Amino acid sequence: MNAPVHRAQRPWWLLPIFGPIPNVDQGSITLLGLVSLAYFFENYDLSLMMSALSYIAADFGIPESQLAGYTGLIRLGALPAFLLVPLADRLGRRRMFLAAVAGIALLTFATAFAPSVGAYVAIQMLVRTCVLVASTMAFVIVAEEFPAEHRGWGIGMVGALGACGFGFGAILFGFVERLPWRWRALYAVGVFPLLVMPRLRRGIPETRRFDQHRRENIGTNSVGGVRGWLEPLLGLARGYPRRLAGVTLAGALYAAGETGVFQFCGYFTLNTHHWEPWRFSLMVVVAGGVGMLGNVLAGRLGDLFGRRPVGFAVAASFPGLAWLFYHLPGFYLPVLWAFLTVCSVSCNVTIRALATEVFPTSQRGTSGGWLSLVQTLGTAAGLGIVGLGLARGASLPAMVSTLAVLTIVAGASLFLLPETSGRELEEISS
Repeated sequence: MNAPVHRAQRPWWLLPIFGPIPNVDQGSITLLGLVSLAYFFENYDLSLMMSALSYIAADFGIPESQLAGYTGLIRLGALPAFLLVPLADRLGRRRMFLAAVAGIALLTFATAFAPSVGAYVAIQMLVRTCVLVASTMAFVIVAEEFPAEHRGWGIGMVGALGACGFGFGAILFGFVERLPWRWRALYAVGVFPLLVMPRLRRGIPETRRFDQHRRENIGTNSVGGVRGWLEPLLGLARGYPRRLAGVTLAGALYAAGETGVFQFCGYFTLNTHHWEPWRFSLMVVVAGGVGMLGNVLAGRLGDLFGRRPVGFAVAASFPGLAWLFYHLPGFYLPVLWAFLTVCSVSCNVTIRALATEVFPTSQRGTSGGWLSLVQTLGTAAGLGIVGLGLARGASLPAMVSTLAVLTIVAGASLFLLPETSGRELEEISS
């Protein structure tokens, strides 16, 4: 179905540091670049909420004890994605992706004009909904369009290119003191995807697998109402209970263990180590760039040795690195940040890839919606636990380091799923 016709030439945005391009066609590479834009701006938005947290808190007068509560509430904004993502199994991947990208652009731009902390939280909750829909569709589109033997590379590249958004946000944050309106100017930049929407509409077709699924099911009556939402999920639970359990445990536990470590690292370095904004930005860009390349390597290793062992290895490494980051002197932090970035991006991409690959085309959107739900709940629970600990006098390093141990269990949960490396999606789902 996905055999390449002409081997792709390297585009300008696929830098040589990402390594050689496998034997895929030019259309696949173009599609990869366009859908990676969604993951780019997901990471850009997360970067701002992490790096600029001190400025946002100071502007709105938020005490440290309440930061975890507000950020956890924002992450709960992804809950509606659970209801929206399954629509991709009815309306198509392309339509959902484009609508979500437009929403990201408009709402991120609107965040720059938030008059109060309540407005900021409300707008960012809506951003999280759009971000999760768009990034989920990005992974589904790449998984359905790339050839089986290079699907891991394609999914890994989505993660690597998306991680560039984190670095881009960090670079801009380095100039926050010089920008008019400071942190608000950073959010105004988020309007960019709206400017390239015509190019996205022209360059992103509907996936061939979904087109085939739609043709084969013409005339099939869709169930409406609440039952319409429950039927696909119940179908997953009945048909693939072990796989659904694996996705649930891996997604929820990794989100809970990872979130606190990254959410507060900017606040921690600026307030505990007294770093200047430019120094934190330099660490994120340089050390994070090294970590980003590790994501490409993880994608290739996943194609060679399997998604599950690679995912478990990086997830199991995360707690030790997190403890070191929050307890060692400041000059160790850049090296530790690079390894933390490798673990974070690689494991998140592996979980999303497996959740996409192990279910059939008719239920792939539903599985993405379920993953978004459990990740959102895991993130909110993790931040809630950190907030409770801080309110009772525990230190931030102790709380986030202890919670990070959950990522080991998340990595082990991947072995509840079948191995997908090198196998066609139809073979896996059957």
